[in-house]
Amino acid sequence: MIFGPTPLAEARGAVLAHTVRLNRRVLKKGTVLEAADIAALQEDGHASVVAARLESGDVPENEAADRVARALLGPLLTRSRASTGRVNLFAETAGLLVVDAEAVNRLNRIDESITLATLAPYLPVRAREMVATIKIIPFAVPGGVLDVAESLAQQARPLLSLHPFQPLKVGLVLTELPGFKEKVMEGAVEATRDRVEALCGTLLPPERCRHEASPVSDALTRLRRAGAQILLVAGASAVVDRRDVGPAGIVRAGGAIDHFGMPVDPGNLICLGHIDGTPALVLPGCARSPKLNGIDWVLQRLFAGLAVRPADVMGMGVGGLLKEIDTRPLPRAEAANAPVPAQAPRRARRVAALVLAAGRSRRMAPLNKLLVPDNESVPMVARVVDNVLGSHARPVVVVTGHERERVEAALAGRPVLFAHAEDYAEGLSASLKAGLAALPPGLDGVVVCLGDMPLVAGPLIDRLIAAFDPEEGRAIAMPTFRGKQGNPMLWSLEFLPEMMGITGDVGARHLVGKHADRVVEVEVADDAVLKDFDTADALRKAPGFSTVA
Repeated sequence: MIFGPTPLAEARGAVLAHTVRLNRRVLKKGTVLEAADIAALQEDGHASVVAARLESGDVPENEAADRVARALLGPLLTRSRASTGRVNLFAETAGLLVVDAEAVNRLNRIDESITLATLAPYLPVRAREMVATIKIIPFAVPGGVLDVAESLAQQARPLLSLHPFQPLKVGLVLTELPGFKEKVMEGAVEATRDRVEALCGTLLPPERCRHEASPVSDALTRLRRAGAQILLVAGASAVVDRRDVGPAGIVRAGGAIDHFGMPVDPGNLICLGHIDGTPALVLPGCARSPKLNGIDWVLQRLFAGLAVRPADVMGMGVGGLLKEIDTRPLPRAEAANAPVPAQAPRRARRVAALVLAAGRSRRMAPLNKLLVPDNESVPMVARVVDNVLGSHARPVVVVTGHERERVEAALAGRPVLFAHAEDYAEGLSASLKAGLAALPPGLDGVVVCLGDMPLVAGPLIDRLIAAFDPEEGRAIAMPTFRGKQGNPMLWSLEFLPEMMGITGDVGARHLVGKHADRVVEVEVADDAVLKDFDTADALRKAPGFSTVA
C-alpha cells in the first residue's frame, strides 16, 4: 500500500485518509475516490489529497475485517457489517464466553495491521452483548498476512466460544448450630437463589439439618431424588478441612472430594466434590453475601456445561483478588462494612430513547395517525413504544403534544416517561427539544425515534447501540438500507447544545453533514428504517395494518 500526498490526477480509486470539507459537501475519511469526488476537490481548489493507494495483493480494510470475522464466527455468535475496517461480534444468547487467550495473542502478533480485542475469558455475557471486535488498522492488509490470520482463526480449538447457561435445578443444604441466627440462614437462601436465577436456574426448596455429617448426607440424598443437578452445602461453621462436616457429608452420601480451597478472595474456603457425576460443593462463608466471590466463578462454569477440575480452580489466581486491597488489613467484620474504592467497571453505553409523538397528523386528518389501531387493535404509537422497549435503550421518554391525554392513555401501563411539548405546533424541533430536556443525567447518548415508524424493531435499535462509540469516532449511529439513510438515529450527548438550538419544523439530520466524520452507518436488511406513514392508504399497505379504515 502506498500512503501519502497524492496528486488528484492519480487519486481515482485511492482511499481518502482524512475527512475533507468542501463548500457543498463533505468527503469522509475512507471514501474511495471516484471521478465526481476528484472533480469536486478540483473545483474547491485542491491539487492533491492524502490518500492510500492499494498495490497488487492488498486486501481493502472492510474485506479483510469481513474475512477474519467469518473465520472467527462460531455457534451462538453473530456479527455486524464491516465498516471502517471493523466488525463486531455479539452473543446470540446469555452464556459464558470462553477465550483462547494465547491464540488471540498469536493472532495479534501476526502483523500490526490486524487486531482482535475480546472480553476477558470466562466472562458471563447477556444476549446481544458485544464480545469481541476486529479492527484492521490501515486501509488495506497484504493478502499473505490475511491468509495467515484466517488460518489461525480457523484452528480446531475455537478462539472464541459461547456456552449458553442451562436451566439447571440446584439443591441447597443449610446446616444449623445452637444460637445460629435465623436472619443469617434467610440471607444465605436469598443470596443463593439470586445467583441461581441469574444463571437461568431454579433453586429447589432448601433442606435444613444439624451441623453433622450424617444429616447432611441424608439431606443431599433427598435433594438428588428431587432432581437436583448441582448440590450446595452452606455450613453453619466455615469448612476448614476436606474432612470437615460438609465434605464428610458428601463422602457419606457416596461422593468424593476433588479439591479444597481456591486462589480467589473472597471465596478461598470452597470445597469441590461430586456424587455420581453431580457436582457437590461446600460453600465458603462469603457465599451468604450477594457480592462477587469465588463461588460465582464456579457456578458460572457449571451452568455453562463446563467441567470444573482442580487444575481449573488452581488457574483462577490471576484476577482472583476480588476484594479491594486496602480493606485486607482490616478485621473481617470491619472490612465487610468498609466503603468500596472507586473502580472503572465494564458497562454498556447508557443510551436513552425518545419517541416523538406530538405531531398533529394533518395529512391523515381527521384521524390522529398515532392512535390508529393495527390488526390487533394496538394503536400505532403503542406498537412503536413496544418496539423501543424491546431494545436495551433506557429510559424511554415519550414526547406528547397534540391530543396529549389520548396518547398517554394509549400507553397506559408501559414503563415510559412522558415529556409534554407545550409548543408542539411550532414543529418537529419543539418536540425534539422537549424530549432532550427531559433526559436524566449520566447518559452517553439518545436514540431519536419517530412515532409513525411502527416497523422499526428493538433488535435494530440494539444494532445502533452496539455500533455507537464516541471515543472511537462513532458518535452518530445512522441506519441505512441499500445506501439510503433512515431513522431512528442515535446521537452522542456531545451534540446536545447544537440540537437544543434547532428551530422550525426540522429535526437534527442536518447536523449529520456538519459532523460527517463522526457518523457510523449501520446497513440493515430491510427498509423499515425508511418507512413512516402519513396517509391511511400508505398505512393500510404496512404489515399488520390491513384493517385501517
